[in-house]
Formats: sequence, C-alpha cells, structure tokens
Amino acid sequence: MKSKQYSVKVFETTITDEEKFIKFFDTNYALFKDHLILIQGTLSKDIRAYLTKKPLIFLHNKTVPIGRSRKALESELNIQKIENDVNQQIAQEEIKKLSTRLQNNLTVLDRIIRSGQELDIEGDLLLLNRVNSGATIHTTGNLIITQVVEGALRCDGNFMMITASPKANVIFHGVEVDNNLLADKLNRVELKKNQILITPVIKKEINWEL
Repeated sequence: MKSKQYSVKVFETTITDEEKFIKFFDTNYALFKDHLILIQGTLSKDIRAYLTKKPLIFLHNKTVPIGRSRKALESELNIQKIENDVNQQIAQEEIKKLSTRLQNNLTVLDRIIRSGQELDIEGDLLLLNRVNSGATIHTTGNLIITQVVEGALRCDGNFMMITASPKANVIFHGVEVDNNLLADKLNRVELKKNQILITPVIKKEINWEL
C-alpha cells in the first residue's frame, strides 16, 4: 500500500450574498486557489457552477477535523502513555495475585494462538498473547489471557481473567458469557457458590485532571 499525507489549508464560509461571494473570490483567487473551500449552509446551482468553472476545490456542509498544535499532541500522547503505564502496572499486580491461586499444573505461553489452532490444556493456563479468530482454547483449570481474544474460550476452572473481547465466544462452566459484560479493559470471571460473577479490574476509561 502506498500513501501520502498532506497538510491542507481550509477556508470555511457561509454564503449570504452570492454577488459579494463571487466578487470576493474573483479578487482573491490567487490567494485561495490552493485552499479547500468549505461552504456551510445553502449552495445554489450558480455558485456551484462558478466554483467548478473557476476552478476551486470545495466541499459542502462537511465537517473537517481541526488540527492540533505540536504541544497539544505531545500532551495527549503523554496522557495516553501514563494511562497505559498505569493499566500495565495494575494488570501485572492483578495477574500476580491471581497467579498465586493457580493450581500446580500450570502452562505458560507467550505466543499468538492463530486461526485454526486448538489448545486443550489440562490444568491452568497463563497466556501472554492474543487469541485470533478461528482459534479455540479449552482449559480444565483456571485461565488468564492478557491480550485481546477473538476466538473461542472454554474454561472449567474456578476463575478466568480476560480483556474486553467483543468478538470472543466465551464459555465458562458450560455457560456462555455475554460479551457486553466484558466491556472493560480487564475482567475477572469467577465461579462462587454456583454463580458466575464478573468483576471489572480495569475500567475502560480513566479520567485525568491536569
């Protein structure tokens, strides 16, 4: 794939007087011929024909993204980095706590489970990578997955921990788990007194005050 990125100058206007509009662009054509003209409101056939003939590049009743300064972008990226670092730390602490509850027969994997692969694990599984669509994992014990799941999970242990995975097919002790209940960044699914409980460990959004 080949791609290019352009910086485009945009002139936004609303036409209230067609004669004044045409006179303005006739006078300032050299200035605006390399701009994108964004026209809001009514655009008559005469003005459309004028813009096409001139020619001027224009859009009608569209919303274009407003550019951000370098400082604003750096600030946004810094906030995202802080959030990711905090989420990573919380996730590691939760995994560490849950790992102490894993049974003796523990399998640890750090690889992508790809489409068409089937894992049948006797005991517990700690997976440090993603599960692609078309892959299936079944564990007789507990299950922790730290990345997105798009395949099928079958867990018969006391608990499992997974991230928000809207495309996953999750069966916990023979019961299908509603993906809408896994909307947070990290979720703990447990079996307590014959009931399946889902607890968000890391919420989907974190609000920062600077």
